[in-house]
Amino acid sequence: MEVILLQDVDKVGLRGEVVSVARGYMRNYLAPRRLAEEATPARVAELEKRDSQRARHEAASFDQAQEIADKLSQAELRFDVNAGPQGTLFGSVTATDIADEIWKQLKVRVDRRKIDLEDSIKRVGRYQIPIEVFTDVSADVKIMVVPEGGELPPEEELEAMAAAEREAEEAQAAAAAEAAAAAEEAIAEVESEETEVEAEAEEATEPEAGAESAAETPQETEPESVPADPSAERS
Repeated sequence: MEVILLQDVDKVGLRGEVVSVARGYMRNYLAPRRLAEEATPARVAELEKRDSQRARHEAASFDQAQEIADKLSQAELRFDVNAGPQGTLFGSVTATDIADEIWKQLKVRVDRRKIDLEDSIKRVGRYQIPIEVFTDVSADVKIMVVPEGGELPPEEELEAMAAAEREAEEAQAAAAAEAAAAAEEAIAEVESEETEVEAEAEEATEPEAGAESAAETPQETEPESVPADPSAERS
C-alpha cells in the first residue's frame, strides 16, 4: 500500500514522501508510532502543491547555485538534542531536519534527497555534510550536534566517548556470539545423547530377534536306532 511519511524513517524514506510499504508494516509499526498516514488522493495533491511552491526557492541556474553554495559553506548549523552520558542521541538528526534548519537560518531551500546523509546522525559531535545544490555545484555544510542545555565536549572527549561506545557494542556482540555458540553446543550434545540412546535400544532388541529366529528354526534329531534281527544272531 502507498503511505505518506510523517517523519524520516531510515531505509524507508523522508518526511512528506509517498512510499509503498507492506500493509502489516503500516498497521503494526508506522501507524502506531504516527510515522505515516494513508496516501489518499487529496493528501497527495496537497503535497505536490507544497513541493511545487518550495521548488521556487531552490537553485534554478548555475550562478544562483554558486551563491547558495557559498552561503552553505560559510554557515554552521546547531542542533540542541537530548543525549545520554556517552553522547548517544535519544532520537536522531535527519536529512529533513538539516533541510528545515537551512531554510530557517538561511532562507535557502535545498532538496532533502540531495543531502548526502547515508544514515541519520545519532551522536553528538561536529559534522560536515555534503549537499548537491545544482548540477556540478555542491557545498559542505558544517553541523554541530550539541547536548541539550550544555556545550559540545572537546574533540578528544568526543573520540573517547565514541570509542567507549564501540567497545561496549563489540563486547555485547561477542557475548551474543558466545551465547549462540554455547546454545549450539548444548543442542549438539543433546542430539548426540539421543543418538546414543537410540543405538543402545537397537542393540538391545537384536538378541531377542536372534532368539526368536532360533526358536522358529526346526532342530535336527538323531534317527532312532533299529533293534538287530534275532534270527541273524542265531545263524
